[in-house]
Amino acid sequence: MPVALLNGRVLTPAGLVDGQAVIVEGGKVAAVVPMADVPADADRQDLAGGLLVPGYIDTQVNGGGGVLFNDAPTARTIAAIGAAHRAYGTTGFLPTLISDDLDVVDAALRATEDAIAQGVPGVLGVHIEGPFLNPKRKGIHDEAKFRVLDDAAIALLSSLKRGKLLLTLAPERTTPEIIARLAKAGVIVAAGHTNAAYATMRQAIDHGLTGVTHLFNAMSPLTSREPGVVGAVLEDQKVWAGIIVDGRHVDPVTLKIALRSRPLDRFMLVTDAMPTVGMTDKRFSLQGREIIVRDGVCVGEDGTLAGSDLDMAAAVRNAVATLDLSLADAVMMASAAPAAFLGLSGQRGAIAPGLAADFCLLDDDLNVAKTWIDGKESHVQKDPLPV
Repeated sequence: MPVALLNGRVLTPAGLVDGQAVIVEGGKVAAVVPMADVPADADRQDLAGGLLVPGYIDTQVNGGGGVLFNDAPTARTIAAIGAAHRAYGTTGFLPTLISDDLDVVDAALRATEDAIAQGVPGVLGVHIEGPFLNPKRKGIHDEAKFRVLDDAAIALLSSLKRGKLLLTLAPERTTPEIIARLAKAGVIVAAGHTNAAYATMRQAIDHGLTGVTHLFNAMSPLTSREPGVVGAVLEDQKVWAGIIVDGRHVDPVTLKIALRSRPLDRFMLVTDAMPTVGMTDKRFSLQGREIIVRDGVCVGEDGTLAGSDLDMAAAVRNAVATLDLSLADAVMMASAAPAAFLGLSGQRGAIAPGLAADFCLLDDDLNVAKTWIDGKESHVQKDPLPV
């Protein structure tokens, strides 16, 4: 039986429309039609005037619901993280592993395969952030875990059998040929925690690097005589750039300038979320270091930024409130843009026929009232699952 979502304001690729119903069959959007054309046998569900938007896709999720992926890289951890973030509109995500030993990276890849095989809602693959990074831009990462991107590591990173693999590396710590090799193997390569010069970054892009992890943070800045990684990204019109819009990681004025320099659909909202999302306890341990939430951001004892306490619903609200973006553009940066970055535009990221029925129902304040993943209404897990 088809499901008809009625009486909502629907954000489609053509814009926000009223008087239209979204028909869902087999976990996909079958049609967006006038109310008069709703099939007689449809299960009608009233949205009571809410805003129906595409589900959010977060490519950088370290944790949530009290659990951290590094602590226990298992399918159960992935399920717990996904459950915590669904309450904030995230219907697709990449559990993210912070720099660790290769056996932990291997465990993370196998956990992702298991989670997808088990049908854990929302998991689209995995993000391996490090350990092939530059100590000069290490941030909160443990420099003792850093290593060379050798043949063994390349073979491991090329071994994921289900889902997408996003790898964050420092281009100056490897070679353009290795970046091309990874890209050819299906790995999505992004620059992050990097001190690369402009020319090095430009060469990496030319050899298959397609993303930048948390633009402006932990990378060589744009200066008068050396454009750095930031300058290379702002000049380029095709590379996707993740941005953390919490008002703390990057000043909104800086982000507004960046948004004016290149196409909006090449920016993605990300959370870089830690276990505190969805929790009242705002402390956790990261590889033996205590991290606390202070003024809305996660910091180590020395004040170093350590991910965020941000969720995707707040990221969208902040983008509208502080970056002068329309709702349509902010949601696009949380859905269609990351879907395109992951090579999933033909599967999800918009409310359009043939795409996955992944939705968020928002109220007028852009808070999430309900979500659907593959056409199934999500049941939010309020307490973290045991790991």
